[in-house]
Amino acid sequence: MPTIESTPDLVEAAYTKMRERVLIVRERINRPLTLTEKIIYGHLDDPQGQDLTPGTSYLQLRPDRVAMQDATAQMALLQFMLAGRDRVAVPTTVHCDHLIRAHSGADPDLQQALLDNNEVYAFLKSVSSKFGIGFWSPGSGIIHQVLLENYAFPGGLMIGTDSHTPNAGGLAMLAVGVGGADAVDVMVDFPWEVLHPKVLGIRLTGELSGWTSPKDVILKVAGILTTSGGTNRIVEYFGPGTASLAATGKSTITNMGAELGATTSVFPFDERMAAYLSATGRDALANIAFTHTDLLQADADAIDDPSNAYDEVIEIDLSVLEPHVVGPHRPDLARPVSDLASAVDEEDYPDEISAVLVGSCTNSSYEDISRAADLARQAYSRGVKAKMPFLVTPGSEMVRATIERDGLLSDLESIGAVVLANACGPCIGQWRRDDLSATTDDVAPKKNSIVSSFNRNFPSRNDGSPNTLSFLTSPELAVGFALGGSLSFNPV
Repeated sequence: MPTIESTPDLVEAAYTKMRERVLIVRERINRPLTLTEKIIYGHLDDPQGQDLTPGTSYLQLRPDRVAMQDATAQMALLQFMLAGRDRVAVPTTVHCDHLIRAHSGADPDLQQALLDNNEVYAFLKSVSSKFGIGFWSPGSGIIHQVLLENYAFPGGLMIGTDSHTPNAGGLAMLAVGVGGADAVDVMVDFPWEVLHPKVLGIRLTGELSGWTSPKDVILKVAGILTTSGGTNRIVEYFGPGTASLAATGKSTITNMGAELGATTSVFPFDERMAAYLSATGRDALANIAFTHTDLLQADADAIDDPSNAYDEVIEIDLSVLEPHVVGPHRPDLARPVSDLASAVDEEDYPDEISAVLVGSCTNSSYEDISRAADLARQAYSRGVKAKMPFLVTPGSEMVRATIERDGLLSDLESIGAVVLANACGPCIGQWRRDDLSATTDDVAPKKNSIVSSFNRNFPSRNDGSPNTLSFLTSPELAVGFALGGSLSFNPV
């Protein structure tokens, strides 16, 4: 039976293979390598014979892990069962997070999901047990947060049957969202084929301050690159500013690289990532990574002369970056929050906010919830509460239990928050929203505005209504809007 956990032995073996393959490629191309190239080339099936032309070659790669969420895992596992194998060839996990509908709150919603989806969950659990696949039951958490807490490791290569798999880039892992057929190929021991991506470099300098958060980095980048600017490219962040961001903040940024059309996104390994590994019980992995830092960062020559190492380079000074809000209907319709009020007037957006949501795989870590709870605590002490439905989704049971232990859950509930199950919920359209019910079958739900810390906001994404205008921002700004009640209110 294959190892499901990312154990020290598994990670050390991955680094050994990675080093051998990178050395072969270095001798072939004789130039400085980016971090992206080290990880990609370190996972080549045939490093000696593989054609290495970015944008043209199709690479044959050997991922370290496969992950699947419950909606996409069903067909993938049915296909795998036809392969005639006794066990999956690489460590693989299934996560039940997509089928829990948000409505009343964590416990009743979870119980309803267990009833509605009993056959699906039973099938996934039994197949996982039979073929040596790790199974995360409903309520355990959102796939990408669970992967970050338990399986992601610096320098690894993972594919997952969900577009926001790049979340693991916050731990210096190349993690790529793929279709179920690609996952099955790797599970049966075939290499994974992908177009050789180019590498887009984003150099960060300075440090965040005030209301500005890691979410604002990717919202700014989305405004620059648009929804197609990352196509067939991997976004690699580098520069002195990366060290100021926590691992979960980095994950927020890499998660939303999917909104750029990017293959994936990644940050170099650093002390902040090591701290997160230690905080999640993986000191051994942090120690191993420190002995292989040359594999987990771009070559110094590539960083010193990025114009010759990257397909394109964008510079962002975190010290002057403003808090942002993007939308509606597009994640690249970006503006500083200070410009939102004028946009409301010019575009006739509904000013009154009908709902505020904090969470999703993008912003549901302990770091995210703690910032939201800090504002809630201050508001409660002054007698201020949310002016509309305010929903909070913890990213995992680990996050939920920890924020309950530390009193953050009660801080949020004190201003009116309803805590949902540890699942995707409203972020992917699993939201039973009673307040938008039409008066007749012929009347569409009214035009309304919502604010969330989610990653996608195209029409009908969250509640099924094309008349819901969804604006994306950071968890702390979302709480500020919940307290203010309108888009024209500037929390800053």
